[in-house]
Amino acid sequence: MSKKPAILGGDGIRQNPLALRVTMRDEESVAAQRVLDADVLSAFIAAEGKFFKGGEMIQKFEDTWAKQYGFDHAISVNSWTSGLVTAIGAVGVEPGDEVICSPYTMSASATCALFYGGIPVFADIDPDTFCLSAESIEHCITERTKAIVVVHLFGHPADMDAIMELARRHDIRVIEDAAQAPGVEYKGQPVGAIGDIGGFSLNFHKHIHTGEGGMLVTNDADLARRCQLIRNHGENAVDHSDESLVNAIGGNYRLTELQAAIGIEQLSRLDGYLAHRRTLAAHLRGRLESVRGLRVQADPVNGTTHAYYVLPIHYNAAEVGLSRNLFVKSVLAELPTPDGPEGTALVEAYVRPLYLSRIYQEQIAIGEKGFPFTCNEGVRYDYSKGICPVAERMYEQELILCPIIREPLDIQVMDDLADAIEKVVENAALISDTLGTMDSSEIFTPVNAANSTNVR
Repeated sequence: MSKKPAILGGDGIRQNPLALRVTMRDEESVAAQRVLDADVLSAFIAAEGKFFKGGEMIQKFEDTWAKQYGFDHAISVNSWTSGLVTAIGAVGVEPGDEVICSPYTMSASATCALFYGGIPVFADIDPDTFCLSAESIEHCITERTKAIVVVHLFGHPADMDAIMELARRHDIRVIEDAAQAPGVEYKGQPVGAIGDIGGFSLNFHKHIHTGEGGMLVTNDADLARRCQLIRNHGENAVDHSDESLVNAIGGNYRLTELQAAIGIEQLSRLDGYLAHRRTLAAHLRGRLESVRGLRVQADPVNGTTHAYYVLPIHYNAAEVGLSRNLFVKSVLAELPTPDGPEGTALVEAYVRPLYLSRIYQEQIAIGEKGFPFTCNEGVRYDYSKGICPVAERMYEQELILCPIIREPLDIQVMDDLADAIEKVVENAALISDTLGTMDSSEIFTPVNAANSTNVR
Protein backbone atom coordinates (compact mmCIF):
# COMPACT_ATOMS: atom_id res chain seq x y z
CA MET A 1 0.00 0.00 0.00
CA SER A 2 1.42 3.38 -0.97
CA LYS A 3 -1.58 5.66 -0.51
CA LYS A 4 -1.13 8.78 1.59
CA PRO A 5 -2.05 8.15 5.24
CA ALA A 6 -5.35 9.64 6.34
CA ILE A 7 -3.67 11.33 9.28
CA LEU A 8 -1.67 13.34 6.69
CA GLY A 9 -4.74 14.22 4.66
CA GLY A 10 -5.15 11.12 2.49
CA ASP A 11 -8.28 9.01 2.06
CA GLY A 12 -9.14 6.61 4.83
CA ILE A 13 -9.46 2.85 4.44
CA ARG A 14 -13.10 2.77 5.51
CA GLN A 15 -15.85 5.38 5.48
CA ASN A 16 -18.90 3.38 6.59
CA PRO A 17 -19.51 3.52 10.35
CA LEU A 18 -19.20 0.34 12.37
CA ALA A 19 -22.47 -1.32 13.28
CA LEU A 20 -23.51 -0.76 16.87
CA ARG A 21 -23.94 -3.67 19.22
CA VAL A 22 -27.65 -4.44 19.71
CA THR A 23 -28.16 -6.42 22.89
CA MET A 24 -31.93 -6.63 23.37
CA ARG A 25 -34.21 -8.73 21.16
CA ASP A 26 -37.88 -9.66 21.08
CA GLU A 27 -37.21 -12.53 23.46
CA GLU A 28 -36.08 -10.12 26.19
CA SER A 29 -39.16 -7.95 25.65
CA VAL A 30 -41.49 -10.93 25.97
CA ALA A 31 -39.68 -12.19 29.08
CA ALA A 32 -39.76 -8.76 30.69
CA GLN A 33 -43.45 -8.36 29.94
CA ARG A 34 -44.21 -11.68 31.63
CA VAL A 35 -42.59 -10.39 34.80
CA LEU A 36 -44.46 -7.10 34.57
CA ASP A 37 -47.72 -8.94 34.05
CA ALA A 38 -47.03 -11.07 37.12
CA ASP A 39 -46.51 -7.82 39.08
CA VAL A 40 -43.62 -9.32 41.09
CA LEU A 41 -40.37 -7.43 40.43
CA SER A 42 -38.60 -8.92 43.44
CA ALA A 43 -39.59 -11.76 45.72
CA PHE A 44 -36.65 -11.74 48.13
CA ILE A 45 -37.34 -11.73 51.84
CA ALA A 46 -34.48 -11.18 54.30
CA ALA A 47 -35.41 -14.10 56.55
CA GLU A 48 -35.35 -17.87 56.30
CA GLY A 49 -38.13 -19.34 54.21
CA LYS A 50 -39.33 -19.88 50.68
CA PHE A 51 -38.12 -16.54 49.35
CA PHE A 52 -34.76 -16.19 51.09
CA LYS A 53 -33.18 -17.24 47.78
CA GLY A 54 -35.44 -15.03 45.67
CA GLY A 55 -38.34 -15.56 43.33
CA GLU A 56 -39.07 -17.77 40.35
CA MET A 57 -36.95 -15.92 37.78
CA ILE A 58 -33.95 -15.54 40.09
CA GLN A 59 -33.88 -19.24 40.89
CA LYS A 60 -34.42 -20.23 37.25
CA PHE A 61 -31.59 -17.95 36.09
CA GLU A 62 -29.21 -19.34 38.70
CA ASP A 63 -30.15 -22.96 37.96
CA THR A 64 -29.79 -22.44 34.20
CA TRP A 65 -26.34 -20.88 34.54
CA ALA A 66 -25.13 -23.61 36.88
CA LYS A 67 -26.38 -26.42 34.63
CA GLN A 68 -25.17 -24.84 31.37
CA TYR A 69 -21.56 -24.66 32.55
CA GLY A 70 -21.38 -27.43 35.14
CA PHE A 71 -21.31 -25.58 38.46
CA ASP A 72 -22.92 -26.95 41.61
CA HIS A 73 -24.12 -23.53 42.72
CA ALA A 74 -24.81 -20.15 41.10
CA ILE A 75 -25.79 -17.09 43.14
CA SER A 76 -26.91 -13.91 41.39
CA VAL A 77 -26.01 -10.45 42.68
CA ASN A 78 -26.80 -6.90 41.63
CA SER A 79 -23.28 -6.23 40.31
CA TRP A 80 -20.02 -8.09 40.00
CA THR A 81 -18.52 -5.58 42.42
CA SER A 82 -21.09 -6.84 44.94
CA GLY A 83 -20.11 -10.36 43.91
CA LEU A 84 -16.44 -9.75 44.65
CA VAL A 85 -17.24 -8.25 48.04
CA THR A 86 -19.53 -11.20 48.76
CA ALA A 87 -16.85 -13.72 47.78
CA ILE A 88 -14.27 -12.02 50.01
CA GLY A 89 -16.69 -12.23 52.93
CA ALA A 90 -17.66 -15.82 52.16
CA VAL A 91 -14.08 -17.13 52.22
CA GLY A 92 -13.59 -15.56 55.65
CA VAL A 93 -11.27 -12.61 55.07
CA GLU A 94 -10.82 -10.67 58.33
CA PRO A 95 -9.09 -7.42 59.31
CA GLY A 96 -5.35 -7.69 58.70
CA ASP A 97 -5.59 -10.63 56.32
CA GLU A 98 -3.64 -10.10 53.10
CA VAL A 99 -5.28 -10.68 49.73
CA ILE A 100 -3.04 -11.03 46.68
CA CYS A 101 -4.47 -9.11 43.74
CA SER A 102 -3.68 -8.14 40.18
CA PRO A 103 -2.47 -4.57 39.66
CA TYR A 104 -3.79 -4.54 36.10
CA THR A 105 -7.55 -4.78 36.31
CA MET A 106 -10.64 -2.92 37.45
CA SER A 107 -10.25 -1.30 40.87
CA ALA A 108 -12.96 -3.43 42.53
CA SER A 109 -10.88 -6.57 42.00
CA ALA A 110 -8.63 -5.24 44.76
CA THR A 111 -10.80 -2.88 46.81
CA CYS A 112 -13.20 -5.77 47.48
CA ALA A 113 -10.68 -6.92 50.12
CA LEU A 114 -10.90 -3.59 51.95
CA PHE A 115 -14.59 -4.03 52.73
CA TYR A 116 -13.70 -6.75 55.26
CA GLY A 117 -10.46 -5.20 56.44
CA GLY A 118 -8.31 -7.23 54.07
CA ILE A 119 -5.15 -5.65 52.69
CA PRO A 120 -4.46 -5.87 48.93
CA VAL A 121 -0.96 -7.06 48.04
CA PHE A 122 -0.11 -6.74 44.37
CA ALA A 123 1.65 -9.47 42.40
CA ASP A 124 2.81 -8.87 38.83
CA ILE A 125 1.21 -10.17 35.65
CA ASP A 126 2.33 -12.59 32.98
CA PRO A 127 3.39 -10.67 29.84
CA ASP A 128 1.52 -13.01 27.50
CA THR A 129 -1.77 -13.67 29.30
CA PHE A 130 -1.90 -10.38 31.28
CA CYS A 131 -3.20 -12.46 34.21
CA LEU A 132 -1.44 -12.92 37.56
CA SER A 133 1.92 -14.65 37.32
CA ALA A 134 2.19 -17.66 39.64
CA GLU A 135 5.88 -16.92 40.16
CA SER A 136 5.09 -13.37 41.26
CA ILE A 137 2.27 -14.59 43.52
CA GLU A 138 4.68 -16.90 45.33
CA HIS A 139 6.98 -13.99 46.18
CA CYS A 140 4.01 -12.17 47.78
CA ILE A 141 2.84 -14.95 50.10
CA THR A 142 3.28 -14.41 53.83
CA GLU A 143 1.83 -16.01 56.93
CA ARG A 144 -0.93 -13.38 56.70
CA THR A 145 -2.07 -14.30 53.17
CA LYS A 146 -5.71 -15.40 53.22
CA ALA A 147 -6.80 -15.29 49.57
CA ILE A 148 -5.82 -14.66 45.97
CA VAL A 149 -8.12 -12.83 43.56
CA VAL A 150 -7.27 -14.23 40.13
CA VAL A 151 -8.53 -12.13 37.21
CA HIS A 152 -9.03 -13.85 33.84
CA LEU A 153 -8.24 -10.63 32.05
CA PHE A 154 -9.66 -9.80 28.62
CA GLY A 155 -11.22 -13.28 28.52
CA HIS A 156 -7.98 -15.32 28.71
CA PRO A 157 -7.69 -17.73 31.67
CA ALA A 158 -4.85 -17.42 34.14
CA ASP A 159 -2.45 -20.32 34.72
CA MET A 160 -4.77 -22.03 37.18
CA ASP A 161 -2.72 -25.22 37.60
CA ALA A 162 0.25 -23.31 38.96
CA ILE A 163 -1.88 -20.94 41.02
CA MET A 164 -3.93 -23.74 42.58
CA GLU A 165 -0.78 -25.67 43.46
CA LEU A 166 0.49 -22.64 45.35
CA ALA A 167 -2.85 -22.09 47.04
CA ARG A 168 -3.16 -25.68 48.24
CA ARG A 169 0.41 -25.74 49.49
CA HIS A 170 -0.11 -22.59 51.55
CA ASP A 171 -3.79 -23.13 52.48
CA ILE A 172 -4.93 -20.01 50.63
CA ARG A 173 -8.40 -19.40 49.24
CA VAL A 174 -8.75 -18.63 45.53
CA ILE A 175 -11.39 -16.27 44.12
CA GLU A 176 -11.72 -16.18 40.34
CA ASP A 177 -12.72 -12.85 38.84
CA ALA A 178 -14.06 -14.02 35.49
CA ALA A 179 -15.96 -10.81 34.75
CA GLN A 180 -14.64 -10.79 31.19
CA ALA A 181 -14.55 -14.56 30.69
CA PRO A 182 -18.06 -16.11 30.78
CA GLY A 183 -18.28 -19.55 29.22
CA VAL A 184 -14.49 -19.94 29.12
CA GLU A 185 -12.70 -23.19 29.90
CA TYR A 186 -9.24 -23.85 31.30
CA LYS A 187 -8.01 -27.28 30.20
CA GLY A 188 -11.60 -28.45 29.88
CA GLN A 189 -12.81 -27.00 33.20
CA PRO A 190 -15.16 -24.01 33.30
CA VAL A 191 -13.45 -21.01 34.87
CA GLY A 192 -15.10 -19.53 37.92
CA ALA A 193 -15.04 -22.51 40.27
CA ILE A 194 -11.62 -24.03 39.60
CA GLY A 195 -10.71 -22.11 42.72
CA ASP A 196 -12.96 -21.92 45.76
CA ILE A 197 -15.40 -19.43 44.31
CA GLY A 198 -15.66 -16.98 41.42
CA GLY A 199 -18.03 -15.36 39.05
CA PHE A 200 -19.00 -13.13 36.18
CA SER A 201 -20.14 -9.62 35.40
CA LEU A 202 -23.51 -8.82 33.86
CA ASN A 203 -22.73 -5.16 33.33
CA PHE A 204 -23.94 -3.60 30.06
CA HIS A 205 -20.50 -3.75 28.42
CA LYS A 206 -20.01 -7.48 28.96
CA HIS A 207 -20.76 -10.34 26.52
CA ILE A 208 -24.24 -10.73 27.98
CA HIS A 209 -25.87 -8.43 30.49
CA THR A 210 -28.81 -7.47 32.64
CA GLY A 211 -27.86 -3.78 32.70
CA GLU A 212 -26.03 -4.27 35.97
CA GLY A 213 -25.56 -7.59 37.72
CA GLY A 214 -23.27 -10.49 38.44
CA MET A 215 -23.25 -14.24 39.00
CA LEU A 216 -21.20 -16.02 41.65
CA VAL A 217 -20.38 -19.70 41.09
CA THR A 218 -18.90 -22.35 43.36
CA ASN A 219 -18.87 -26.10 43.91
CA ASP A 220 -18.75 -25.63 47.67
CA ALA A 221 -22.17 -25.76 49.37
CA ASP A 222 -20.96 -23.91 52.47
CA LEU A 223 -19.54 -21.04 50.40
CA ALA A 224 -22.77 -20.86 48.41
CA ARG A 225 -24.73 -20.55 51.66
CA ARG A 226 -22.37 -17.85 52.94
CA CYS A 227 -22.86 -15.91 49.68
CA GLN A 228 -26.64 -16.17 49.97
CA LEU A 229 -26.40 -14.81 53.51
CA ILE A 230 -24.21 -11.85 52.59
CA ARG A 231 -26.39 -11.09 49.56
CA ASN A 232 -29.59 -10.92 51.62
CA HIS A 233 -29.11 -9.38 55.09
CA GLY A 234 -27.64 -12.56 56.54
CA GLU A 235 -27.81 -11.35 60.12
CA ASN A 236 -31.54 -11.98 60.02
CA ALA A 237 -31.22 -15.53 58.73
CA VAL A 238 -28.63 -16.67 61.30
CA ASP A 239 -30.40 -15.17 64.31
CA HIS A 240 -32.03 -18.46 65.28
CA SER A 241 -29.41 -20.90 63.99
CA ASP A 242 -26.03 -22.20 65.04
CA GLU A 243 -24.26 -20.91 61.89
CA SER A 244 -21.07 -18.92 62.23
CA LEU A 245 -21.59 -15.20 62.64
CA VAL A 246 -18.24 -14.40 61.00
CA ASN A 247 -18.96 -12.05 58.07
CA ALA A 248 -22.66 -12.95 58.24
CA ILE A 249 -23.68 -9.30 58.33
CA GLY A 250 -25.17 -8.83 54.88
CA GLY A 251 -26.55 -6.19 52.60
CA ASN A 252 -28.97 -5.91 49.74
CA TYR A 253 -26.97 -7.29 46.81
CA ARG A 254 -30.03 -8.86 45.19
CA LEU A 255 -30.84 -9.02 41.49
CA THR A 256 -34.46 -8.36 40.44
CA GLU A 257 -36.93 -10.71 38.76
CA LEU A 258 -36.94 -8.44 35.72
CA GLN A 259 -33.16 -8.62 35.35
CA ALA A 260 -33.16 -12.38 35.86
CA ALA A 261 -35.78 -12.88 33.13
CA ILE A 262 -33.63 -10.86 30.73
CA GLY A 263 -30.52 -12.74 31.84
CA ILE A 264 -32.08 -16.11 31.01
CA GLU A 265 -32.61 -14.99 27.41
CA GLN A 266 -29.14 -13.47 27.19
CA LEU A 267 -27.51 -16.63 28.51
CA SER A 268 -29.07 -18.69 25.72
CA ARG A 269 -27.00 -16.71 23.19
CA LEU A 270 -23.67 -16.63 25.01
CA ASP A 271 -22.09 -19.63 23.28
CA GLY A 272 -22.94 -18.15 19.87
CA TYR A 273 -21.38 -14.81 20.79
CA LEU A 274 -18.22 -16.53 21.97
CA ALA A 275 -17.93 -18.53 18.75
CA HIS A 276 -18.34 -15.37 16.65
CA ARG A 277 -15.68 -13.49 18.59
CA ARG A 278 -13.25 -16.37 18.28
CA THR A 279 -13.75 -16.38 14.51
CA LEU A 280 -13.07 -12.64 14.27
CA ALA A 281 -10.00 -12.89 16.51
CA ALA A 282 -8.55 -15.76 14.50
CA HIS A 283 -9.00 -13.86 11.25
CA LEU A 284 -7.43 -10.65 12.51
CA ARG A 285 -4.56 -12.57 14.09
CA GLY A 286 -3.90 -14.23 10.74
CA ARG A 287 -3.87 -10.90 8.96
CA LEU A 288 -1.45 -9.32 11.43
CA GLU A 289 0.98 -12.16 12.05
CA SER A 290 3.54 -10.83 9.56
CA VAL A 291 3.18 -7.12 10.39
CA ARG A 292 6.38 -5.85 11.96
CA GLY A 293 6.23 -4.61 15.50
CA LEU A 294 2.90 -6.22 16.34
CA ARG A 295 2.22 -9.49 18.14
CA VAL A 296 -1.39 -10.51 18.74
CA GLN A 297 -2.09 -12.58 21.84
CA ALA A 298 -2.03 -16.27 20.90
CA ASP A 299 -5.19 -18.35 21.00
CA PRO A 300 -5.10 -20.79 23.95
CA VAL A 301 -4.64 -24.53 23.34
CA ASN A 302 -5.12 -27.84 25.19
CA GLY A 303 -8.79 -27.46 26.04
CA THR A 304 -8.42 -23.81 27.07
CA THR A 305 -10.59 -21.17 25.42
CA HIS A 306 -10.74 -17.37 25.21
CA ALA A 307 -13.78 -15.10 25.46
CA TYR A 308 -12.19 -12.22 23.50
CA TYR A 309 -13.77 -9.51 25.55
CA VAL A 310 -11.10 -7.48 23.79
CA LEU A 311 -8.12 -8.62 21.72
CA PRO A 312 -4.71 -7.67 23.23
CA ILE A 313 -1.83 -6.75 20.92
CA HIS A 314 1.82 -6.29 21.91
CA TYR A 315 3.33 -3.22 20.27
CA ASN A 316 7.02 -2.55 19.66
CA ALA A 317 7.50 1.14 18.91
CA ALA A 318 11.14 0.71 17.89
CA GLU A 319 10.26 -1.89 15.24
CA VAL A 320 7.36 0.09 13.79
CA GLY A 321 9.08 3.46 14.00
CA LEU A 322 6.17 5.28 15.66
CA SER A 323 5.29 5.97 19.26
CA ARG A 324 2.37 3.87 20.44
CA ASN A 325 0.22 6.96 20.77
CA LEU A 326 0.89 8.17 17.24
CA PHE A 327 0.44 4.67 15.82
CA VAL A 328 -3.01 4.30 17.40
CA LYS A 329 -4.08 7.77 16.28
CA SER A 330 -2.86 7.06 12.75
CA VAL A 331 -4.82 3.82 12.51
CA LEU A 332 -7.98 5.42 13.89
CA ALA A 333 -7.71 8.19 11.32
CA GLU A 334 -8.11 5.52 8.61
CA LEU A 335 -11.46 4.45 10.05
CA PRO A 336 -14.79 6.21 10.61
CA THR A 337 -15.08 8.48 13.64
CA PRO A 338 -16.19 6.19 16.47
CA ASP A 339 -19.70 6.57 17.78
CA GLY A 340 -18.89 5.82 21.39
CA PRO A 341 -16.25 3.55 22.93
CA GLU A 342 -17.50 0.33 21.35
CA GLY A 343 -16.77 1.75 17.92
CA THR A 344 -13.14 2.51 18.74
CA ALA A 345 -10.92 0.04 16.90
CA LEU A 346 -7.76 0.40 19.00
CA VAL A 347 -7.06 1.69 22.51
CA GLU A 348 -3.73 2.39 24.17
CA ALA A 349 -2.89 0.31 27.22
CA TYR A 350 -5.58 -0.43 29.81
CA VAL A 351 -5.72 0.88 33.36
CA ARG A 352 -2.92 2.46 35.33
CA PRO A 353 -1.53 -0.12 37.78
CA LEU A 354 -3.89 0.04 40.74
CA TYR A 355 -1.27 0.53 43.44
CA LEU A 356 -0.38 3.92 41.92
CA SER A 357 -3.79 5.34 42.86
CA ARG A 358 -4.11 7.58 45.91
CA ILE A 359 -5.87 5.00 48.07
CA TYR A 360 -2.70 2.87 48.11
CA GLN A 361 -0.16 5.66 47.87
CA GLU A 362 -1.62 7.36 50.95
CA GLN A 363 -2.93 4.13 52.53
CA ILE A 364 -6.24 5.66 53.52
CA ALA A 365 -9.36 3.59 52.91
CA ILE A 366 -11.81 3.22 55.80
CA GLY A 367 -11.71 6.11 58.22
CA GLU A 368 -8.79 8.52 58.50
CA LYS A 369 -6.49 6.44 60.67
CA GLY A 370 -5.23 4.08 57.96
CA PHE A 371 -7.49 1.07 58.49
CA PRO A 372 -6.92 -1.64 57.37
CA PHE A 373 -3.34 -0.88 56.27
CA THR A 374 -2.34 -0.37 59.92
CA CYS A 375 -3.79 -3.65 61.20
CA ASN A 376 -0.52 -5.55 61.23
CA GLU A 377 1.79 -3.80 63.69
CA GLY A 378 5.22 -3.09 62.27
CA VAL A 379 4.26 -3.95 58.69
CA ARG A 380 4.46 -1.18 56.10
CA TYR A 381 2.99 -2.08 52.73
CA ASP A 382 4.98 -1.18 49.63
CA TYR A 383 2.93 0.30 46.81
CA SER A 384 5.78 2.19 45.17
CA LYS A 385 6.27 2.50 41.45
CA GLY A 386 8.33 -0.41 40.16
CA ILE A 387 6.88 -3.23 42.27
CA CYS A 388 5.14 -4.75 39.22
CA PRO A 389 7.40 -3.97 36.24
CA VAL A 390 5.49 -6.05 33.69
CA ALA A 391 2.18 -4.34 34.45
CA GLU A 392 3.88 -0.95 34.28
CA ARG A 393 5.54 -1.78 30.96
CA MET A 394 2.23 -2.86 29.44
CA TYR A 395 0.56 0.30 30.66
CA GLU A 396 3.29 2.71 29.63
CA GLN A 397 4.67 1.19 26.44
CA GLU A 398 3.53 -2.09 25.02
CA LEU A 399 -0.16 -2.97 25.18
CA ILE A 400 -2.82 -2.06 22.63
CA LEU A 401 -6.38 -3.36 22.88
CA CYS A 402 -8.84 -4.01 20.07
CA PRO A 403 -12.42 -3.68 21.43
CA ILE A 404 -14.21 -4.38 18.13
CA ILE A 405 -13.86 -8.17 18.29
CA ARG A 406 -17.61 -8.31 18.82
CA GLU A 407 -20.99 -8.96 17.35
CA PRO A 408 -22.45 -7.91 14.92
CA LEU A 409 -19.17 -6.94 13.22
CA ASP A 410 -17.84 -9.25 10.55
CA ILE A 411 -14.72 -10.38 8.71
CA GLN A 412 -14.84 -7.34 6.43
CA VAL A 413 -14.42 -5.04 9.43
CA MET A 414 -11.40 -7.10 10.53
CA ASP A 415 -9.95 -6.78 7.03
CA ASP A 416 -10.50 -3.02 7.05
CA LEU A 417 -8.74 -2.73 10.39
CA ALA A 418 -5.87 -4.93 9.18
CA ASP A 419 -5.57 -2.84 6.01
CA ALA A 420 -5.46 0.33 8.10
CA ILE A 421 -2.73 -1.10 10.34
CA GLU A 422 -0.67 -2.29 7.36
CA LYS A 423 -1.00 1.12 5.69
CA VAL A 424 0.20 2.94 8.80
CA VAL A 425 3.15 0.59 9.35
CA GLU A 426 4.23 0.90 5.71
CA ASN A 427 4.08 4.69 5.98
CA ALA A 428 5.55 4.90 9.47
CA ALA A 429 8.65 6.83 8.38
CA LEU A 430 6.58 9.44 6.55
CA ILE A 431 4.19 9.85 9.47
CA SER A 432 7.06 10.12 11.95
CA ASP A 433 8.97 12.65 9.83
CA THR A 434 5.85 14.79 9.46
CA LEU A 435 4.19 14.47 12.86
CA GLY A 436 6.61 12.77 15.19
CA THR A 437 7.64 15.96 16.99
CA MET A 438 4.11 17.36 17.39
CA ASP A 439 2.05 17.23 20.54
CA SER A 440 -0.27 14.26 20.00
CA SER A 441 -3.28 16.30 21.07
CA GLU A 442 -2.75 18.53 18.04
CA ILE A 443 -3.10 15.59 15.68
CA PHE A 444 -6.16 13.52 16.48
CA THR A 445 -8.04 12.66 19.63
CA PRO A 446 -9.85 9.31 19.52
CA VAL A 447 -12.58 8.20 21.86
CA ASN A 448 -10.93 6.52 24.82
CA ALA A 449 -12.53 3.11 25.27
CA ALA A 450 -10.63 2.19 28.44
CA ASN A 451 -13.51 2.93 30.77
CA SER A 452 -15.92 0.74 28.81
CA THR A 453 -13.64 -2.26 29.36
CA ASN A 454 -13.18 -1.47 33.01
CA VAL A 455 -16.53 -1.98 34.69
CA ARG A 456 -17.59 -4.60 37.25
